[in-house]
Amino acid sequence: MRRPVTDPRRSARAVASAALLLPLLAAAPSAESGSEDGGLQRAFAAAAAEYHVPQSVLLGVSYLQSRWDTHGGAPSVTGGYGPMHLTDARTALAGAPHHSEGTEDARGDEARTPLLPATDLPAPAELPARLRTLPRAAELTGLSPEALRTDPAANVEGGAALLAAAQRELGRPLSEDPADWYEAVARFAEAGEGDTATGMSYAHDVYDVLRTGEERFTDDGQRIALAAQPGLAPAEERTPRPAAGTECPPTVSCEWIPAPYEEFGDNDYGNHDLGDRPASQRIEYIVVHDTEGGWEGVLDLVQDPTYVSWQYSLRSTDGHIAQHVKAKDVAWHAGNWYVNAKSIGLEHEGFLAYPDSWYTEAMYRSSARLVRYLAQKYGIPLDRQHVLGHDTVPGPTTATVRGMHTDPGPYWDWAHYFQLLGRPIEPSAGPNGGLVTIRPDYATNRPAYTGCASRGESCPVHGSSAVRLYAGPGESYPLIKDIGLRPDGGPSTIDVNDIGSRVSTGQQFAVADRAGDWTAIWYLGQKAWFRNPAKEPTAVHAKGLVVTPRPGLASVPVYGRAYPEASAYPAGVPAQAVSPLPYKLLEKQKYVVGGKVPGEYYYAVTFDTAGHRVVRGDDLYYEIQFGHRVAFVRAADVTVAASGS
Repeated sequence: MRRPVTDPRRSARAVASAALLLPLLAAAPSAESGSEDGGLQRAFAAAAAEYHVPQSVLLGVSYLQSRWDTHGGAPSVTGGYGPMHLTDARTALAGAPHHSEGTEDARGDEARTPLLPATDLPAPAELPARLRTLPRAAELTGLSPEALRTDPAANVEGGAALLAAAQRELGRPLSEDPADWYEAVARFAEAGEGDTATGMSYAHDVYDVLRTGEERFTDDGQRIALAAQPGLAPAEERTPRPAAGTECPPTVSCEWIPAPYEEFGDNDYGNHDLGDRPASQRIEYIVVHDTEGGWEGVLDLVQDPTYVSWQYSLRSTDGHIAQHVKAKDVAWHAGNWYVNAKSIGLEHEGFLAYPDSWYTEAMYRSSARLVRYLAQKYGIPLDRQHVLGHDTVPGPTTATVRGMHTDPGPYWDWAHYFQLLGRPIEPSAGPNGGLVTIRPDYATNRPAYTGCASRGESCPVHGSSAVRLYAGPGESYPLIKDIGLRPDGGPSTIDVNDIGSRVSTGQQFAVADRAGDWTAIWYLGQKAWFRNPAKEPTAVHAKGLVVTPRPGLASVPVYGRAYPEASAYPAGVPAQAVSPLPYKLLEKQKYVVGGKVPGEYYYAVTFDTAGHRVVRGDDLYYEIQFGHRVAFVRAADVTVAASGS
């Protein structure tokens, strides 16, 4: 049994995440850029002409930074402003670091004492050059920092000036040919830090965009177009290679920053467990987290043996990846030991409750490349029951449900993420398919939330992947209740961390009823309604397999983990309770099947791996989409059928 961490060195080693809490504050386009539809497209043309940067290069870099969005002048999670993501970060200390927030035990193994590590806050550090590109742009252009933060046209001019400066520093002419700017684009990403691997990976992505072209309406309604140049082949283009020892796909920048596997007295050890996956157990899940902290502080935390761990961290400014734990080993990240033992955890630099602190396209793309690579390598389905948000991981027991984390939250753009994964969320059936897949339009779906800055205070209006659920077909009905979160029967709220009455993009549910513009689904044992008008749908039709209680059973228990039956445990391995959650799957209700899994438990409570065991029983389970979080039911308790039957 693992005793609580009391190592006195902790306070000297552990560094809390230093969040970047940031202040919120014309020529015609050339043929290569597409048509002119608004002031921003003209701004790209004007800046390209003034600084002698090919307009397509300027558009391609901006797309990878922001997808051409202006975000109303609000900064990204790393202090980047405007369509060029010019950074002007000023450090401040965050509150509690992500993995020690609340009461969640990131390891989630009842065989050991709960792991709730404490951390000390660091002194503010010198900002790296990648977080200070806006002041440099101000020097080059003569424009004020305020203008570069708030005026999109000025921001684009600043980006053009930085690219032109990078080209001159390389001793290259300010050529009109986009093929001549590959090294300058790489240097733009390096921001003077000399990180050639990151720069090369970034430039590779930009030139992919230039070859395929892009067109979209921005967050302020402007149409921006970049014509495809399929034959574009820079002479200097090189394929980046991940650092030796990492498990990353080609074309990403990836380094090895190991999480420690160390013993520090009385069998206390950290900060993960050694394993032999997938030989010992299948890897079934990828869990998407956000860090709730800045890059440097998060890296300090994962290198602390008394802290917790995850497999990969992803940086927002440029999509750079750091791997910390090998895929074969079990990291402590999801708050549910069954999920930890069968998953890979990805931490993305960012903040759940700061909706205007947006993620860069570079990070979304890098993350999608990593997930595609892992999914192919380990046979993980690319759907929302296998690519989980931390907020969809179930509490393993009734007592843990309320303390589970809720990141990456309602502002993570799941529709865009799955588009990048090559699995866009599309209809898979007609109206009689029996299921719906949640898919609101992210930009225009703007449900009200509170609690971003302080409890009860309204959050900024912002696009969201989430859809709210009501007890009847109208917003005059109360929100759906979650008895796991509120055992006293109290109402759900619109707090940004309250997942009791909402569903998320990509999740699938069985249709229970329809009334006008409203659709009902089965959710947490209840009929839950959401607005789904035909002209502006928030879900698409789908089909698949569903479970319902076996004939003669009025209800069946629902579990937060798929553990084996007691008789499966060998001598020396204590049997773990197969304890149901406070919910029931009721007669005639239907829930979407994610897969069939064996009851398994990974016993690993000692530093010496000689006693580690994978216990596998005869009981089988179905993973289901039960509420906002997934859950499990015993195969023996349910029948499986096609959704439309």
